[in-house]
Amino acid sequence: MKIILILLDGLGDRSYEILNHRTPLQAAATPNLDRLARLGSNGLFHAALPGQCLPSETAHYLLFGYDLKNFPGRGLLEAVGEGVAFEDSDVLCLAHLSGVTWKDSVPTLIQGRDDIGGDAQEIGGLFTAVSSYEAEGIGFRLQQTRRNDAILVLTGHASPYVSDSDPVMLGRAVARVLPLGDNPQPEEATRTAKALNEYLTYCHRVLMSHEMNRLREAGKLPPANFLVTQRCGRRIIQEPFNHRWGLAGMLIASPSVYGGLARELGLAFVQVKDTDKADEDLRQRIHLALTDNAHDFIHVHTKVPDETAHTADPTRKEAAIAALDRGLDELVEAVEDRDDLLVTVTADHSTPSISSLIHSGEPVPAVLVGPNVRRDEVASFDEVSAARGCLGFLKGQELMLTILNYADRSCLLGCRLGGTERPYVPQTYEPFRLTH
Repeated sequence: MKIILILLDGLGDRSYEILNHRTPLQAAATPNLDRLARLGSNGLFHAALPGQCLPSETAHYLLFGYDLKNFPGRGLLEAVGEGVAFEDSDVLCLAHLSGVTWKDSVPTLIQGRDDIGGDAQEIGGLFTAVSSYEAEGIGFRLQQTRRNDAILVLTGHASPYVSDSDPVMLGRAVARVLPLGDNPQPEEATRTAKALNEYLTYCHRVLMSHEMNRLREAGKLPPANFLVTQRCGRRIIQEPFNHRWGLAGMLIASPSVYGGLARELGLAFVQVKDTDKADEDLRQRIHLALTDNAHDFIHVHTKVPDETAHTADPTRKEAAIAALDRGLDELVEAVEDRDDLLVTVTADHSTPSISSLIHSGEPVPAVLVGPNVRRDEVASFDEVSAARGCLGFLKGQELMLTILNYADRSCLLGCRLGGTERPYVPQTYEPFRLTH
């Protein structure tokens, strides 16, 4: 049976007065999603614990059934997805230029990543000016990946167990980098934090005197005078997805971080482009999934709900969700006509349209549809209606276990073929041979 998981990134939300105290999903016209809800089992899902605010890459990692203690970090995933060269022992950090003003000798964030103007070439000139440094026996190499995005590669005896310097929110002080408490590399982490603080100091001094920033100030533009870092990580060898679940998997998405995640977990990755036609983008990705014959499990991703939520306009998110729903028409037809297809639709996290939070911790709706799936009495796909469904509240790897069950691929707990107990019946294992 083919399994298709449609992931509507950041779909969940809160209720707003402008939408008559409904969420954007409740308010949107979603006949296809509602049809799927009527055809299957509905429930709520959270990739970790209710109330926890998850970034997308962490939510996906947990959704795929992996243990958070082995999460390699967003910096590592972005580096892999962007094709940045590094060694397995290196530490990778996200980095971007920002603008600060000094208040009582403290750098305070006044321009975030997206607030810094200039094209990729102009900003690239600033990145190049601070692209190399060494301190405390640790080397620093900064590589631009997108307009105002870069990966900072730390070589030598560096540790990923250090804190962020990026406060994210405007008006807050840039943070001093510190070693994380109770980390397994206290000496290396302390050295790394010290070296990283030295490097960021060096960057600020170079950027302040850079000709491009003098030109920006002359043109009444805030200077890009500080490099901030966050989410350090290092490669941790992962159990391949097909070993964990017995499924040959593929991931279809546009952001490079999912390419990094796919490659680290052993999923085939198809990178697609986003256009201004969200419905057609999703329709094409679903068609690719439906016509693929090489994979058992296909994860189809769209970032549209999350991106529109960040515009702080619930009505824009409502419209974006309605557009995505139109792109589900072929999927609905297929699941009604075929008896070899299991479809799941859910999200990785909630993204509030109006909040100081980047992502919020409310659970998201989930629906499973297929020939083996129970049908409950839920008639609408949204955060509130889904709570009445027969799936209940699934967390973490429970979603993958439920998918495996409805695909008739689950193994009876306690039954063992081969040297490792698996949640599925392995197709290959060492056969018995007569002993002498």
